[in-house]
Amino acid sequence: MKRWEVSLLVILFFVSGFAALVYQVLWMRELGLLFGSTAQAAALTIAVFFTGLASGGWFWGKRAPYFSSSLRWFGFLEIGIGITALSHFILVDTYHQLYPIFYSLVGDSPVLDTSIKALIAVTLLLPPSFLMGGTLPLMVQHLVRQRKDLATQATQFYAVNTLGSATGTLASAFVFPLTLGFQNAYLLAVSLDIVVGSVALFLSGYPATNDKERSKLETFSTTNQTLPRKLTHISPVVISGIAFSSGFASLGIEVIWTRLFSQVLHNSAYTYSVVLATFLLALATGSAIAHGLARFRQFPPLLILGLLLFLAGLATAISPWVFYEVTDGLSYIGRGLGWWDYLFNIAGVAFVVMFLPGMILGTVLPYLIRILEADPRQPSEIIGRLMAADTVGGILGSVGAGFLLLPLVGSWRTLLVLAAIYPLMLGGIALSRVSWLRSAIAVSSIALTIIISGMELHPLQAVTFGAGQNDQLVAMKEGSHANVAVVDTARGGRAIRVNTYYTLGSSQNLHLERNQSVIPLMNHSQPDDLFYLGMGTGISAGAAMPFPVKHVTVCEILPEVVSLAEAHFGEWTNGLFTDERVTIHAEDGRNCLSRSPQTYNLIISDLFTPWKQGTGNLYTLENYQIARERLKPDGVYVQWIPLYQVSEREFGIIARTMSEVFPQVVLWRGDLGSSRSIVALVGHKQEQTLDPNIISERGQEMTEDWTTESLQALLLRLYVGNITASGLFEDYPLNTDTFPYIEYLAPETHRKVQARETRFLIGHEREQLYEKLRSAVPPESDPYLANLNSEQYGYIRAGHHYSRHNLLQHIRQTRRADPHLEVFERNSPQDTWQRISPARWLIP
Repeated sequence: MKRWEVSLLVILFFVSGFAALVYQVLWMRELGLLFGSTAQAAALTIAVFFTGLASGGWFWGKRAPYFSSSLRWFGFLEIGIGITALSHFILVDTYHQLYPIFYSLVGDSPVLDTSIKALIAVTLLLPPSFLMGGTLPLMVQHLVRQRKDLATQATQFYAVNTLGSATGTLASAFVFPLTLGFQNAYLLAVSLDIVVGSVALFLSGYPATNDKERSKLETFSTTNQTLPRKLTHISPVVISGIAFSSGFASLGIEVIWTRLFSQVLHNSAYTYSVVLATFLLALATGSAIAHGLARFRQFPPLLILGLLLFLAGLATAISPWVFYEVTDGLSYIGRGLGWWDYLFNIAGVAFVVMFLPGMILGTVLPYLIRILEADPRQPSEIIGRLMAADTVGGILGSVGAGFLLLPLVGSWRTLLVLAAIYPLMLGGIALSRVSWLRSAIAVSSIALTIIISGMELHPLQAVTFGAGQNDQLVAMKEGSHANVAVVDTARGGRAIRVNTYYTLGSSQNLHLERNQSVIPLMNHSQPDDLFYLGMGTGISAGAAMPFPVKHVTVCEILPEVVSLAEAHFGEWTNGLFTDERVTIHAEDGRNCLSRSPQTYNLIISDLFTPWKQGTGNLYTLENYQIARERLKPDGVYVQWIPLYQVSEREFGIIARTMSEVFPQVVLWRGDLGSSRSIVALVGHKQEQTLDPNIISERGQEMTEDWTTESLQALLLRLYVGNITASGLFEDYPLNTDTFPYIEYLAPETHRKVQARETRFLIGHEREQLYEKLRSAVPPESDPYLANLNSEQYGYIRAGHHYSRHNLLQHIRQTRRADPHLEVFERNSPQDTWQRISPARWLIP
């Protein structure tokens, strides 16, 4: 075969790997939206995808020798991948409509629900992944003309395909979301596969590339002449066992490394892609090394394989200590660094921790092909069976590490257990070949396995995920979803932390968290049925318990958070976990809403960190459309936003997106603090006006110690302005599932703030936002406030001035602050001057 033809096939296989990872990323995202962004849903998607690859590798590998042209069939498969992938657009929309119906039929049965999800995933993913699994066996069948070329050709194309996958991972995070959008990126992947298939079909017409020009069946019936059979032969069952074990260990190790990195990063889609791409690049490099070793014929391949297994176990076993040292004891990576410096810093740390062990792990599987040159079967069947065994091991390894080992023994010990699999494999090889030396190697390998898996973890065992230097750890769970800790902080509060640095809530902010319920409940005429999207500590949802609500549904995506909050936050949650009116689901909140047949008066969406991977889904047009369908005619959707985590750009996108769905969106403060504030974008299903009498009625249901005027002042001071009537955000783009601007812009903003290149909406930026809204629609012109009298307008004015006063006091400009305090006092009942937070005075 001519050099240019081989080079062209290499390019085609690179593009095929690139497209495959684009598909995988988009399938994971789409099924996450359908099933919920839970660890179980992700595991199910990966399991179905890998099952397709494994079955496809076995099936096509067995049949390829009987095709007149393997290259032509490779082309057919690539085109078939593109065509079957197109069914995504029809099936996903259909499933979004049918899944709620299916769920209503099975109720809360986890087994039946999982079965339905598996069936949907199979129909969507299995056809294209089944075809993907056949691409490498068919390509190898086409390329390999002599038995001695099997390992060199197969490892070369395996490396190229893996490199394409790493490139696809980076493009799916850094290029496609904000340029093409996910749907167009998907169509690009489809187009690439069809082009690859078409070029392959064209090349298959050349006589030099047609399998008819040679008798491959006869060629591969001969024995290997490069080494004596005794030095290359090993039972195919043992080889399959090694491939299975290698897949199990390597995918399990990837799961644990990803978990460890989630403890020290800001955990955006970008950081996850950098870590994954580094791992894939290490595997690709390992395949390239296997390609070089396959040409190295001076030593027995079993000797080289044994050395690789030993080094893989050793490198993985020391990786926990390397990670600990490189991250300075799990310190947050990249403090103060700007966007690109931060990403390069992550890549550097990931390279130091993962590249060497990942490279060795990536050498093991492709080097097995060198040993299989002695196998009398056809090249495609050898490769197909090997890939199938490895992929099945990968399925069980990722699930076993994430759902069994990690919760059972923790991250550090799991890495050691997985590392111990490699010397165990070495022992298995030795036991399969009878001699005193090999028996000694087997015994030594098993002993090494025991030593590695039982190694002392000092100082790692002293690391407590989530507890700072001056905090006291109360409880911790390393769950399949995340590491979750309850800590008593140095400041005197009790907090829940997820993945070390993300604080879900704290008793120290008791009244602030309660206000997230109190403010919308005080405004609603009949808050019978409530839905909470996110729970955290349970303090916010618990604040609804003193109100005359009939039913409260809470959805929290992390089951570990639910169990720890119930065990350690009962004194602040007003009986949330024991009240018969409450139903708590440990599931994805958006998924809970989409499949629910119920409707609600209030849907309250908790504070979410915008740059966290997956949370951007809760700020999209589609999520708000789902929520609007679940609201009663008088229903209200409350989107709480941390102004200290968004710039005006992100705030404007969210406000614009909500305004597209709800005919009326208004803004309320969650506090009148000095600088770092939370606000609520409140979307009404129908346009309505604020009734101040409802505020006083709700308040008097809670306490009889307040006058009507004082209750109204307490709440109206928190009103900011009318988003819809202002028109300030009409030019911002819509945040959608296809173009997820928030998820992909917020991480960049976060790092620019860290580098002091821009600012969140805190301090003066916050006040400027408030002033823009007030200037665009003064309270007296606000249609939402049409029922207010002059005194009540004064309460709103008082809130603006008190917010400004607090900021100026905070920056020690007392002289400028005093006039604002005077306006506040002049427009507020005297008994409310020192009473600012509604929750503090209404809930005991």
